[in-house]
Amino acid sequence: MLVDTILVLDFGGQYCHLIARGIREANVYSEIVSNEISPAEIACLKKRVNVAGLVLSGGPQSVFEPNAPRFDSEILSLHLPILGLCYGHQLLAYSAGGAVRPAEKREFGLAHVTIDKPIGVLDGLSSPQRVWMSHSDTVYSLPDDYEVLAHTENCPVAAFRHKEQHIYGLQWHPEVVTTENGQKTLGNFLFQVCQCKPNWRMEDFLEKAIRETKELISDNRAIVALSGGIDSSTVTALAARAIGRNLTAVFVDHGFMRETEPDFVKKTFQAFDIDLIVVDARARFLGKLEGVIDPEQKRKIIGKEFIRVFEEEAKKVDAEYLLQGTIYPDRIESGFGKFSDKIKTHHNVGGLPTKIEFEAVVEPLRDLYKDEVRKVAEELGLPHEIVRRQPFPGPGLAVRIVGEVTERKLGIVKKADRIVTEEIERSGLKEELWQYFAVLVDKKTTGVKGDSRAYGYLTAIRIVESREAMTASFAKIPYGILERISSRITNEIPEVTRVVYDITHKPPATIEWE
Repeated sequence: MLVDTILVLDFGGQYCHLIARGIREANVYSEIVSNEISPAEIACLKKRVNVAGLVLSGGPQSVFEPNAPRFDSEILSLHLPILGLCYGHQLLAYSAGGAVRPAEKREFGLAHVTIDKPIGVLDGLSSPQRVWMSHSDTVYSLPDDYEVLAHTENCPVAAFRHKEQHIYGLQWHPEVVTTENGQKTLGNFLFQVCQCKPNWRMEDFLEKAIRETKELISDNRAIVALSGGIDSSTVTALAARAIGRNLTAVFVDHGFMRETEPDFVKKTFQAFDIDLIVVDARARFLGKLEGVIDPEQKRKIIGKEFIRVFEEEAKKVDAEYLLQGTIYPDRIESGFGKFSDKIKTHHNVGGLPTKIEFEAVVEPLRDLYKDEVRKVAEELGLPHEIVRRQPFPGPGLAVRIVGEVTERKLGIVKKADRIVTEEIERSGLKEELWQYFAVLVDKKTTGVKGDSRAYGYLTAIRIVESREAMTASFAKIPYGILERISSRITNEIPEVTRVVYDITHKPPATIEWE
């Protein structure tokens, strides 16, 4: 029996994959596809899955722009249920002849919506509802064959539906965790409108990923880029299942790891039944970053150098394929889609050089979020210590040093990071938090140490809560814990005179500073 599937048409929105993840959380399979997908392509997909509905994602552009993304209007003839979100909501209304204009008052962040008709996707919702908005344009009116389901003070058509067909639009983002009843809204679309069955499991993804990896690499050899983080560790275990002894794990010590990190990786993965190569490239990477200040340039240099090291090691073991732990936030923040904005270049995506000496770069986790990767890791039997590790950027501490990376600055930020980690884990808050780390800012401030003037670095502490890293909230850590962190950093690291706490959510900030 073909599994029920919802196709998410990608219009370049930062939250596109949150939609797919929210659908999967409801145990319904979803795939992200191009916004330009044709009826013929959907028919082709129907040979392996039961396409039960379509979701049109948000996007950064305006429907009025000449090159704004559109959808193939012929897909409407398929009579599949459709849900448009944010840009998708505006595009459906605009395509039907509704009035869409720049908003008199833009809505970014939390808003309160009044439910006028709690039917269809809004079934069971009462007023007011707290929702997440992020839009500059607004739908002001609809054709006669549509009706308004909800509004806000600044948005007269915050939700609508077609009176006869299963076409719905929501100006807000039900996929964002801060939207009240967002998962219920998606559930209404899945189970009431599309009549899906909740019969998809993460185990199904794992079986598919192992099968596809095995089919692609076949009897050839491959290396996997292993950093010791949850993503690369999961890919390593998955690939070991798929191709066995044809896999070699390569750990590149670029010098930007946390204190004791290289030893942890060696000790952990030497216990696995795989070939492990450890490359000491500390001097090589530090030399490449000499004088470099721009964070995008840092990421691209590190990405290129990683590939060059992997190419050298691959030749030694006759490997033709490179496996990476790239996940969806890496790709979407790097602006991989045609209409996606580039937030920052991830070293393993946009930072890759154009010429690579591999048959292919294989990314089995490319469509997953961090929390989904953790589920896969548990299915693969990885130890809890790895499954629950907090995320760590591929470029490492190089992007937690604002400005030029030097050996002295690395020493400072490593000590500060260790202190933050020790105090958070000692407090028992580890399992509640997404990430906690220190950033060394390229500024010095005046202080007093030992009754004498001191002039030292500013260190920022970043601690956030999140589910999937596409949105995050700064953690409201008790002052006593922050005080201990600050006191230890200024006492144990002579070069630091001031510690600040970052109280910015994502958005508007990103989790990492660079």
